[in-house]
Amino acid sequence: DSTGIAARLPPRLEGRWVSTGCEVRPGPEFLTRSYLFYTNRLFKALQFYYWDPSCRDPSYSLVIKGKLRLRQASWITRGATEADYHLHKVGIVFHSQKAMREVASWINQTSGEGCGGFLPPGRSWAPGALYEVLSARTERDCTAALGFAMHELSLVRVERHFQPLLQPQQSGSRLVEELYLGDIHTDWGERLHYRPTGYQRPMQSALHHVHPCPACGIISRADEHHPPILPARAALPMQLSGSWVSTHCEVRPAVLFLTRYFTFHGDNHTWQGHYYHYSDPLCRQPTFTIYASGHYTQGIPSSKVRGGTELAFKVTQARVTPMDQVTVVMLNSSEPGSCGLAGSWRAGVEQDITPTNGCLALGIKLPHTEYELFKTEQDTQERSLLYIGERPTDGSSPDSPDKRPTSYQAPLVQCAAASEEFSNYISLKYVGRKDANGIEALKPLPVAFLLFIALLFLRWD
Repeated sequence: DSTGIAARLPPRLEGRWVSTGCEVRPGPEFLTRSYLFYTNRLFKALQFYYWDPSCRDPSYSLVIKGKLRLRQASWITRGATEADYHLHKVGIVFHSQKAMREVASWINQTSGEGCGGFLPPGRSWAPGALYEVLSARTERDCTAALGFAMHELSLVRVERHFQPLLQPQQSGSRLVEELYLGDIHTDWGERLHYRPTGYQRPMQSALHHVHPCPACGIISRADEHHPPILPARAALPMQLSGSWVSTHCEVRPAVLFLTRYFTFHGDNHTWQGHYYHYSDPLCRQPTFTIYASGHYTQGIPSSKVRGGTELAFKVTQARVTPMDQVTVVMLNSSEPGSCGLAGSWRAGVEQDITPTNGCLALGIKLPHTEYELFKTEQDTQERSLLYIGERPTDGSSPDSPDKRPTSYQAPLVQCAAASEEFSNYISLKYVGRKDANGIEALKPLPVAFLLFIALLFLRWD
């Protein structure tokens, strides 16, 4: 099916893959990536790090060389392939004296014997000089101080789909290839030995990417001596009001597949969220749905993650709809009084879990406050995007200010004029089901929004 998502097993990695914009990793770290895989299994990965969330002020670049061997399909993360990698060498190029001083002090403080004199004190910065921080040959590894690990290469998925050409004079579609690599642990101390079970923001093929993508060309032409400097973007004020929806099936660590749909009311600071959970990476086999609502605080600019806004979200009510027999059995066998009315759960029937203060079996506690990080942006097609903080990798909740995220989940896109029809439509049992009634229900919505919904649902087929 030319419109659907295809994911080959094993994936084909040959060629260059690039970030599609400035990426934020827990910490926060701001970076762009350009990875080149050769047909003989060798790879050369470039990671460019920046001082700022727009990726305009580079601090240092890493050149990572090694070998990758694809193994079997993952038992844990459905749709992914496991891989073994071996690093041959990692080099660092500093883009300023300040970056050199900072990194040298990290390495001198935290590293063992072999790295103590990594950079002699007072050594002045030489632009373009490449310093080796890891060498398999000499068994030297000074990368731990940078929080550096390439475990992302141990989980790989490549998706192919076709982007419809929206310009009136063009017909047909364009191939887009996306490379999903393993997620980075949200806790800095864990990231060096964490084996990923989710993904980070996908890279796209330098040849086959979504157009327009101003960052793609700049990043694919860059090298460690000439880091990419992304185009300046106007900072947008935080505009939360309205409805926001996932653009694709999302994967969370510990193997959750889900789509999200939120509505925020700026006038009285209330919100509603629908979380549709599935058992498969294309979000076709629903397991359960959570509806939650509550209120949120006035946002304040984040001091820790520049460009982000800090909010607190209070969840006061929630309802759950089990969608498959496995979930029904689990809920019916849960401790009485811990999740709705014990023994009364049925597939497709929603139940209020507010009276039992949540649902222990699903890890929902009510009432509940989460300390959040939000950011709004416009993409190259002028759609509004909403980034919500990344969930802690260990499955816990950001329920205290010190657990507030420092990085983001996949963005949600704003529904131009989401109305009741849309929320009814998306809460059909199967998000991808296109039946006559579903299409009828969309009649009153504007054409642009219809087109967006059509594109959204074509991808599930």
